[in-house]
Amino acid sequence: MAETEATLLRQFPLFLPQNRAKTVYEGFISAQGRDFHLRLLLPKDLQLRNARLLCSWQLKAVLNGYHHIVQQEVALKNKKEPYVLPPPPKFYSSLIGEIRALGWDKLVYVDPCFSPIKLKADVSGREHLITVKLKAKYPAESPDCVVDFPVPFSVSWTPQVTDQPKIDAKVVPLPSSLISIYSQFLAALESLKTFWDVMDEIDEKTWVLEPEKPTRSATARRIVLGNNISINIEVDPRHPTMLPECCFLGADHVVKPLGIRLSRNIHLWDPENSLLQNLKNVLEIDFPARAILEKSDFSMDCGICYAYQLDGAIPDQVCDNSQCGQSFHYICLYEWLRGLLTSRQSFNIMFGECPYCSKPITLKMSGRKA
Repeated sequence: MAETEATLLRQFPLFLPQNRAKTVYEGFISAQGRDFHLRLLLPKDLQLRNARLLCSWQLKAVLNGYHHIVQQEVALKNKKEPYVLPPPPKFYSSLIGEIRALGWDKLVYVDPCFSPIKLKADVSGREHLITVKLKAKYPAESPDCVVDFPVPFSVSWTPQVTDQPKIDAKVVPLPSSLISIYSQFLAALESLKTFWDVMDEIDEKTWVLEPEKPTRSATARRIVLGNNISINIEVDPRHPTMLPECCFLGADHVVKPLGIRLSRNIHLWDPENSLLQNLKNVLEIDFPARAILEKSDFSMDCGICYAYQLDGAIPDQVCDNSQCGQSFHYICLYEWLRGLLTSRQSFNIMFGECPYCSKPITLKMSGRKA
């Protein structure tokens, strides 16, 4: 111990022990005319060759390239999170050049380490964001890109390889960059323009129950058709003007006529028209807009718990009595019927009485969790 301490004090006079066992030292070292804080952790055997060095990123940047000096720094982190030296200055200057060429107006956010980088694009009055997560070996390694799309988005990437030979005078493709990522982002946005036009028209001209705040990746909408009757549509983002998957929610005496109209008028569907206009034509209805309705015009609260949302679910079970038409959450109605002595179950259907009008009501339990 005395020999190790003497060696440290001789070579690093600005180091001082921080504990009685003298296994932790802190102090300063000078490099390139600057003083840097350094923390030294000795193992139990007090051998300097197995010591761990903890220092700031500025010092690590100075030591970058001096591998014979920083070999011990591989132990700065545990095995699960190995320490990685910061990129050289050329990495940052190259990125700044790419952002400048792309346009600073497209930059939304960049963290101090330049990863992630958020870029924006405006298409048809809609602002879209892409988050680019650069990896340590960028641009030799493709970054991860995160977008709010209804379809997968993958980037075609040509890595930058130094000293790449030319074979048979063939032209070597230019390496990819932020500019190429942004170009692919714009192309993907353009391909989805019709889909978002369709969804925006639905959100603007109808009363959408779910989702309340749809993201750009959301392909489903539950739309009000009338008092306690709605339709859930699932739009194909690659073919947004084609007939979507439709599911009517409401009392049977109201739902069945709509299903009959849909089957009878399916030949009227015209891909040249908007999806909303086609739905109006085949269902022979006008979709009520939220702007012209009051909440009292569409009773949305559950008749049992008196709430609209319950664990993210909204009332989707409706009494079939035309004089009642009260809606309920699935779980609320299930618990209500299960608590009645007069209720009975046959296969996956539970039979009982409506909590409001006492008329017969059924609950299909297939594929549902109570």
